[in-house]
Amino acid sequence: MLFRIKIKTMLLLLALSTLLVFTSRAQAKYHSKDDLNIVVSGTSSLHDWDMKTSKGESNATVVLGSSGQLIGLTALNFTVPAESLKSEHKSMDKNAYKTMKTDKNASISYNLKSATVAPDGSIKCQGTLSIAGTTLDAGLNAIARVNADKTISVQGSKKISMKEYNMAPPTFMMGTIKTGNDVTVQFNLILRK
Repeated sequence: MLFRIKIKTMLLLLALSTLLVFTSRAQAKYHSKDDLNIVVSGTSSLHDWDMKTSKGESNATVVLGSSGQLIGLTALNFTVPAESLKSEHKSMDKNAYKTMKTDKNASISYNLKSATVAPDGSIKCQGTLSIAGTTLDAGLNAIARVNADKTISVQGSKKISMKEYNMAPPTFMMGTIKTGNDVTVQFNLILRK
């Protein structure tokens, strides 16, 4: 009889602890559409340059702790229309679109494979990045903050080698001005439920 009571008590405690674990963590789907800032920065033999966009879409599934803090990231993808990136010079944009092969590859995209979230909000992602028809494994680091209105602010940067993505760095004025191979992508976005 005592043995049965102990088993029932243990099963009850196990059920309660499982319930507490699931109620202290909640998965939530978030998204962002045209609520971002992306700046692609590079160099050339003449001057440094930037291309910017606020167009794009992102979807994420996050895990929130009992006090609303971000404790996990289980899904993430984003897509940016390549030709939404604009500089101050149309001729530069035209050459950049040619380099990114936008006639056949209209979007730049990232798809998450795995992520770790630290208590300070820093996120280390592993996924695939697709640019100009080439998809490669790519790590991505960011900082995320859950805001008072329950939106999530995300910011970070990523250095990219054009040659790794089978892109020839663009040249201008019959090759007299050459761009550097590496570009830095800075991103800042707001995710909403």
